[in-house]
Amino acid sequence: MPGPIEVIINANSGGVIEGDTEVLLVEAFAAHGIDVKIHLANGGSEINKLARLAAQSDAEIIVAGGGDGTISTIAAEVVRSKKTLGVLPLGTLNNFSKDLLIPQDLAEAVRIIAEGYTCLIDVGEVNEHIFINNSSIGLYPNIIRRRERQQRLGRGKWVAALWATLRMFRLSPFLKVRIKVGDMVFLRKTPFVFVGNNEYDMDLYKIGRRVEMDGGALSVYFLHRGGRWGVILLLFRTVFGMVKQWKDFEAVKTEETEIHTRRKRLHVAFDGEVRILESPLRYRIHPKALTVIVPKPETPSE
Repeated sequence: MPGPIEVIINANSGGVIEGDTEVLLVEAFAAHGIDVKIHLANGGSEINKLARLAAQSDAEIIVAGGGDGTISTIAAEVVRSKKTLGVLPLGTLNNFSKDLLIPQDLAEAVRIIAEGYTCLIDVGEVNEHIFINNSSIGLYPNIIRRRERQQRLGRGKWVAALWATLRMFRLSPFLKVRIKVGDMVFLRKTPFVFVGNNEYDMDLYKIGRRVEMDGGALSVYFLHRGGRWGVILLLFRTVFGMVKQWKDFEAVKTEETEIHTRRKRLHVAFDGEVRILESPLRYRIHPKALTVIVPKPETPSE
């Protein structure tokens, strides 16, 4: 294990305890004989700055500690610098780390980094912005924007999220989109378009999980029905594991796609963050572009 390694922690993540987390990490890495440089970041701009500096440093391994948004920001710089990413799941959902089977216990996650077993996985891109999980337009980015607005007014994250979701149901938003996939063109009025880095499982109890991270294809999902009833039916069928059999739910696998809307600029979510991008949205997959530390595969018993 080359050292030292750079560790960037989002101090605002749900799993971070001020003062204690840094001490625990130093001790956990030291127990494996690893020298680390730990940086605590407050907010997105600091994470961006520290990730760029780490990518320019002599460290070959950059460890990201936080939720999916934090890890995605740091992963983008790791991809560009062709270094190796380590993951400490310190956020609320930690979908990326769960898909990689990384333990959610901090000490165990450090052990995985110390073992240093790596694999190559895909990343997605939309208009030059890298994402590791998924990107979407329509319903989800609007919910995030309203949730953040309520949080600024003093509401807790989950209360704000519930309020924002109920608000969006009442408004019943939809988009008119033109989705180009190879020679195929889909003209749809839909509440959302969801683009996943590899295929997402839509079966009961495994919703939102990915079986593979190196399949070399984006999965594009959209609902062929506008308005709130289409969304309500989607939620109902998702809960009962009936999404794949629903004729109004469409899924396409592709290496690249182009999405046009009537709006010149629109809110786009990727890995839990929302930014304003210009239309059209050009998505593509970068096969095996990210080197990441993961648990060693189990050796089959004889």
